[in-house]
Amino acid sequence: MAIAKAERLMNLALCLLGTRRPLSKRELRDSIEAYVEAFGPGNGAGGNDDSFNRMFERDKDDLRELGLVIETVESLDGEVGYLARRDSNRLPPITLDAEEAAALGLAAKVWQQARLAGAASGALQKLRAAGLPEDVDPYGAHGALEPRIPVHEAAFEPLMLACRDRRPVVFDYRKATAARPEQRHVEPWALECWRGHWYLAGWDRDRGAERVFRLSRITGKVRSRGGRYTADVPDVVTVRETVARWAGEITDRSARIRLRSAAGYPLRAKATSVRELGDGWDELEIPYGHGLDAWLVEFGPDVVVLEPAELRADVVDRLRAVAKG
Repeated sequence: MAIAKAERLMNLALCLLGTRRPLSKRELRDSIEAYVEAFGPGNGAGGNDDSFNRMFERDKDDLRELGLVIETVESLDGEVGYLARRDSNRLPPITLDAEEAAALGLAAKVWQQARLAGAASGALQKLRAAGLPEDVDPYGAHGALEPRIPVHEAAFEPLMLACRDRRPVVFDYRKATAARPEQRHVEPWALECWRGHWYLAGWDRDRGAERVFRLSRITGKVRSRGGRYTADVPDVVTVRETVARWAGEITDRSARIRLRSAAGYPLRAKATSVRELGDGWDELEIPYGHGLDAWLVEFGPDVVVLEPAELRADVVDRLRAVAKG
């Protein structure tokens, strides 16, 4: 059975690499002998269609796990096809010195989840096959270090795979200002960890704009969708800056708030100016970036936003959402 599966995967990979146009499931089913023997031709009675579809999806996922970049393309008439472009599946010669190998080994130790740990270990095996010297121990130089990145959100793994494979996704997302989640259609770009929280940066198709989503606010399952991306994917630096901005680390404005005396010390530490107003209140000027409204809500009645008006409105919306439960 192992030999039969390996042969089937090899034939599927060769078909996807050898075609100049996307091939549909039916065409792949008719072109690969193992599929024909197991399920019959694609234009048959259709009784084995479900079994074939399950095997094909497993085979496709296995090839992607092995590193083959498979594109999903939707034609004008709505038919979905698959291909693996040669320029996307070709690597230059790999040469690593001892320090670079140690850095990769350290990165491989970061992931503690079973699926990711296996992928990291497999990546090191592929590097050895590509010429990494056998006498280089990627772990030895930093054996005392145990770096970890915690991942608790169920959405992380499907989104990571969607970012890698350039596949649009659909998920239910609950904004901090909303009482109920709503469906979002997203072209995922990259995942970033910021201060212990994971964020997804991507293109929101419904809003036609760049958006960042906090993974802990994704409810239910992440579902993949066929077709190509409709928006250009920016470079990594831009994505990271987007995540930083939406996480509140980049500020380009100032806000004025009233703060009750002897309260809100974290806000006072951030303030660029503080002025006593009397009657138990102070006026503060603080840096204003994304997420400030959520932070101000935590201080409840001790804070009143003076300006800008949009920040005041955001804080009011959040308070109303909290009141609704």
